[in-house]
Amino acid sequence: MIRKKFGIIGKPLSHSLSPALHNFWLKKYKVYGDYSLIETEFSGIEKVINKIRTNELQGINVTVPYKQAVIPFLDLIIDDAEKTESVNTINLNSEGKIVGNNTDVYGFEQGFINKLKKSNLTQNKVLVLGSGGVTFSMIYALAKKGIKQISVSNRTIKKAEDVKKKFPLVTIIKWENIELEAENMDIIINATSLGLDNKSNFEQEFKKIKPNLVYYDVIYNPEETMMIKKFKKEISRLTTV
Repeated sequence: MIRKKFGIIGKPLSHSLSPALHNFWLKKYKVYGDYSLIETEFSGIEKVINKIRTNELQGINVTVPYKQAVIPFLDLIIDDAEKTESVNTINLNSEGKIVGNNTDVYGFEQGFINKLKKSNLTQNKVLVLGSGGVTFSMIYALAKKGIKQISVSNRTIKKAEDVKKKFPLVTIIKWENIELEAENMDIIINATSLGLDNKSNFEQEFKKIKPNLVYYDVIYNPEETMMIKKFKKEISRLTTV
């Protein structure tokens, strides 16, 4: 029996818990295979994807900063990947084509949006920080639920403008103004790498926020970023005054 090989590409990957998660399920369901980190430079993306074509790899996940960068090397993108122009899963289909798909939209819906209060959901004002591939998935998922007041901010304004080209409903907020604009937001989503392993964090203080603010962080390592701790502390203070 040939051992199946899977992995995740991106850079950096030292924080990733993907191998632990996927190898657990491979073992549980008795799939003869393993899942590993495949950290690569941009110049190495095509080589990794070609390993799927030659069956050296049976499939890969894609993380930052390559969710859009992989697309030119694929034969086709389908479903939510086509709608968001963001790919996080690549495999070889039965016709021998390299296919890119997107499970971020479904994951964001199930893990976050569907847990929000349903009453007045569409009236929420949402601020998304960052403009990488996962931002496209989040905005698409939010818009599908009827949320129209969506703002995006990125340290590089050009990338925020790219998001608006795809989603005209989005309002761009300059990075230097996010602390001020945060005062009016019902939901703030961190889709940047700030807070990853607590190596870098926001310079903004975010001292003025709504007491019922919902903050969502795409970073899962550490389990609680500095920003989550900060917002918990601030909301606790506001609700006990």
